[in-house]
Amino acid sequence: MSTVAEQIVATLAASGVRRVYGVPGDSLNGITDALRKDGRIAWVHVRHEEAGAFAAAADAATTGELAVVVGSAGPGNLHLINGLYDANRSRVPVLAIAAHIPTAEIGTGYFQETHPQELYRESSVYSEYVAHPSQMPHVLEVAMRTAIEKQGVAVVAIPGDVALAKSPVERASVIRPTTSHVLPAESEISRAADLLNAGRRVTILAGAGTAGAHDEVVALADRLGAPIVHALRGKEFIEYDNPFDVGMTGLLGFASGYRAMERADTLLMLGTDFPYRQFYPKHATTIQVDVRGEQLGRRHPVDLGLVGTVKDTAEALLPLLTRKSDRHHLEESTEHYRETRTKLDELATPSKRNAPIHPQYLARLINEAADDDAIFIPDVGSPVVWAARYLSMNGRRRLIGSFTHGSMANALPHAIGAQAAHPDRQVVALAGDGGLTMLMGELITLTQNKLPVKLVVFNNSSLNFVELEMKAAGFVNYGTDLVNPDFAQVAQAMGIYARRVERSEDLPEAIADILAHDGPALLDVVTERQELSMPPTVTAEQVKGFTLYALRTVLSGRGDELIDLARANARQLF
Repeated sequence: MSTVAEQIVATLAASGVRRVYGVPGDSLNGITDALRKDGRIAWVHVRHEEAGAFAAAADAATTGELAVVVGSAGPGNLHLINGLYDANRSRVPVLAIAAHIPTAEIGTGYFQETHPQELYRESSVYSEYVAHPSQMPHVLEVAMRTAIEKQGVAVVAIPGDVALAKSPVERASVIRPTTSHVLPAESEISRAADLLNAGRRVTILAGAGTAGAHDEVVALADRLGAPIVHALRGKEFIEYDNPFDVGMTGLLGFASGYRAMERADTLLMLGTDFPYRQFYPKHATTIQVDVRGEQLGRRHPVDLGLVGTVKDTAEALLPLLTRKSDRHHLEESTEHYRETRTKLDELATPSKRNAPIHPQYLARLINEAADDDAIFIPDVGSPVVWAARYLSMNGRRRLIGSFTHGSMANALPHAIGAQAAHPDRQVVALAGDGGLTMLMGELITLTQNKLPVKLVVFNNSSLNFVELEMKAAGFVNYGTDLVNPDFAQVAQAMGIYARRVERSEDLPEAIADILAHDGPALLDVVTERQELSMPPTVTAEQVKGFTLYALRTVLSGRGDELIDLARANARQLF
């Protein structure tokens, strides 16, 4: 008769799980020993449980399959929480097994006691405590199916003694995703078609829900004469092979996307939870399509909400739409996008006189040198800005990150999971220096697990995006300085091939060298600290904030910062 832990592992293996991320501990002994005995599931040993949760999130995001992470009792599984928040908010299927203290000690304030099933309620779609072997395998099966069908995190908290107990049932259930079509009612489809046919200036806002619906969305745009603005999470699914794309809007976007939204009299939102209310058009008729009804109208008032998958809803809409002969809004928007794109590309140039490297230039070179099916993972902060503006998608490349949860330090641990799941694909992590140093111990995870991740560090010796936020709000930069080591030397000490670049002229060859290396590699690039990542529109409040920042900086005796700021951004401002 097998143990509960062995039955758990057998069910995971039968359901297609091939990797488990985690750090071992005594309360996990039953699970880790069952993994050893079974042999079908690889143990990916990370150095911090938070990294394991991020890695599982990236594994699930890039494969579409259930990913698994484990944490030992108390502090061990508490470390999972940030990565699990990220996975849950990114809507990817992850199972977390949270080991618990001995059953007899629960409620006594025992060593390392917590109540994980309660702690994870907010970061999961399912969280349950297994108090007795008789609950298994039912709780496990429900957890797995909930994670898969709701596309989120499921947590099973199980004491070590329960995991080692004999299983009352000898079965390894196969839990796999289902396939379904979700369509609005015909009357709602008809109403949407009427509103879209009546619109003179229709704009489409496309998000992550357009995955698998590229051709249908492009066909809608063609029929409606509509420019397509993409949210960050929609970029990889809709940007490529799309003559109607006009870029992004929002804080990371640029002028053409903002303008196409602002000038619309009808907005069609497709599978997007774009959060920034100030970037929605104020007087447009708005139609929103989402497979989750609770999302409708959450960010912006809608005139019509449709519950359905984007692909199916678009297919139902197309026959009811009249092709618009007036293409002025589309042509004006795409022309503005070409102009904006040209201006952005003009910023992605080498620096002069041995000045620090422009981060736009670094991002552009990475885009040009990376594989056609590369997986890009930017850190939250300024690397996300440069990724959004300078990485181009083609239908095979992927772009993932902590785009909804917005956690620092995601690039390296996400890269661990993406590379473990795709050992033969190029994984390029664009790390900020602050993000890298937060979980820098995971560099050794690359070496230990022989993961050939390519890590590019945007090294500007600061929490750069935080500094920009401070400037925009009128605050003198404070507490954002970073005293960094030579990251190339650190990586080399951990057995990783690494180089450091301080001059633009050395960058193209170094990038090619790093990307071609057979194994993990790190490129430490000294970039311009004062580079401004300008939003698509600057508000009066931001103008006031920058003015206050300048005055306060001079009065605090740090006027030289303003000189550096002007020098670094003269290309953008004049």
